[in-house]
Amino acid sequence: MRRVSFALCLALSLVASPAPQAAPPANVECIAPAKPGGGFDLTCRLLRELLQLPGTPSDPQVRIRYLPGGIGALAFDRAVSQHWSDPRTVVAFSTGSLVNLAQGRFGPHRPSDVRWLATLGLEYGVIAVRRDARFPSLAMLRDALAGDPAAVRFGAGGTVGSQDWIKAALLVKASGSDHRNMRFIAFEGGGQAVDALRGGHVDVFCGDMLEVAQAVAAGEIRLLAVLAPQRLGGRLAAVPTAREQGIDIVWPTVRGLYLGPGVTERDYAEWSRSLGRLMQHPGYAALLARYGLQPATMLGPQLQAHVDAEIGRLKALARSLHLRVP
Repeated sequence: MRRVSFALCLALSLVASPAPQAAPPANVECIAPAKPGGGFDLTCRLLRELLQLPGTPSDPQVRIRYLPGGIGALAFDRAVSQHWSDPRTVVAFSTGSLVNLAQGRFGPHRPSDVRWLATLGLEYGVIAVRRDARFPSLAMLRDALAGDPAAVRFGAGGTVGSQDWIKAALLVKASGSDHRNMRFIAFEGGGQAVDALRGGHVDVFCGDMLEVAQAVAAGEIRLLAVLAPQRLGGRLAAVPTAREQGIDIVWPTVRGLYLGPGVTERDYAEWSRSLGRLMQHPGYAALLARYGLQPATMLGPQLQAHVDAEIGRLKALARSLHLRVP
């Protein structure tokens, strides 16, 4: 009997037909390459809800598996070295993953060693502090950094050179200080960093909106700025951009998925078509709004081209910050 791929089942399930529709696969595994609570975790949760939008048949299950290690490096290495070929296994990635790839932090592997599948949405970076922080405004934080960058404890997911470290470094540079003198405490994922901010173990969190959304809603954390080109709508309408406060930093972060290198071309194409159809579902925009994401749909080859362009841009940025680039 000819094998019917799981992606084909998903595609067929979205096509209106008088005949019974094929159901999506019962078991899809989404790997979040960090500990629970960060952006990778939320990307997998978004996929789960996307596959269960009202009107889609059956009730596909998305199991989230956490695989922390190097902010994505361990998952990428296993996908490549073990030549993952199961199309039911997807891995979450972000712009932070591309930052690490650009700096050679994923070992000997190249960006082209996996199959970049889709971006589910886009968010912007934020600068956040505790509700009772000694920096009630971005201007006051900049003044403190100008006086002594080591007097402010930054905390975020990833080590020196990670995308959150880069956000902090750009903020310190904008204050007129040397970013190499800043204090940066690294965590394995944004969830841990936000917990440290809540507990007063760090002073400033430079991360992404998804990572702090719950703490902001609970009133535990305040946003000093969003790193977008202009103010965002909805619940972020009152948050000023860093640019309008005199600090020209813009940092978009894509949230997406990739497949293992052994996945067939047919399954890869069918996955792309299936997600493309789902992203046209009327409930998709509402789902993005609830997660605080902006639309940013890139699929298959289009995403591959974006990855290639981003790697070049991020290499140049890393060199400007005195980071080692292969």
